[in-house]
Amino acid sequence: MALPSKLFRFKIELSDLEKSTYASLDFRVAQHPSESLTYMLTRVLAYALSYEEGIEFSSGGLSDPDGPCIKVLDAGGNTKVWIEVGNPSAIKIHRASKAAGLVKIYTYKNPQVLLNELNSETIHRKEELEIFSIASNSLDQLEKQVKKDNKWTVINMDGAMMVNGEGFDLQIEVGRHKA
Repeated sequence: MALPSKLFRFKIELSDLEKSTYASLDFRVAQHPSESLTYMLTRVLAYALSYEEGIEFSSGGLSDPDGPCIKVLDAGGNTKVWIEVGNPSAIKIHRASKAAGLVKIYTYKNPQVLLNELNSETIHRKEELEIFSIASNSLDQLEKQVKKDNKWTVINMDGAMMVNGEGFDLQIEVGRHKA
């Protein structure tokens, strides 16, 4: 019998000073049994950092390897922004950049491994990819703070995120990279 997913709730007061975006987010995230907590937290932070009207987690989740992790839909229901987490394959990113106007990748792993793979392959509009790395040591600290019901304040500015919750304050470095 398969293990069940774990469900987490996030209420996030978002202040993204780089994009002048301010929002109160309230969503649930299911952690698939095969998904690490680090991967799930990267999805949550990617959602917050990419927040705009029309954003949603993909309905297929990890069970749809060809779809985006997170997407932003335009008014017509088309994928405007395709968001991936981890170190997706160059083939998937090539397809994604043909299917969406913008592709963002958030990695919690060594970004150089991802950049080396992307730079060794032909990828549609490679120079337009937005690649972010979230410091894994900070994610390790954030993992210790996760509860079933999370109330956080997230402030993004100048390549760093401040994540504040009940009993903790973390500064998380967010690197930007170009393929």
